[in-house]
Amino acid sequence: MRKLRQDKKLSQEYLGFESNLSRAYISLMERGLRSPTLDTMIALRAPLGVSLTLLAGYIDAEMEVQHG
Repeated sequence: MRKLRQDKKLSQEYLGFESNLSRAYISLMERGLRSPTLDTMIALRAPLGVSLTLLAGYIDAEMEVQHG
């Protein structure tokens, strides 16, 4: 999710504001310390400008890398 956010040139703070989530929570998800719920992914998809399916794919790929 970090790469997707950075590709869109969005800060964690901006993404959190636009998705009604805290910057700290965005950071935890990007570091693999929290897994987003479906509601969280729905909130993130619009500010990131991606479909729910694409966002889920990004998150799944990152979790694979982080957790093997």
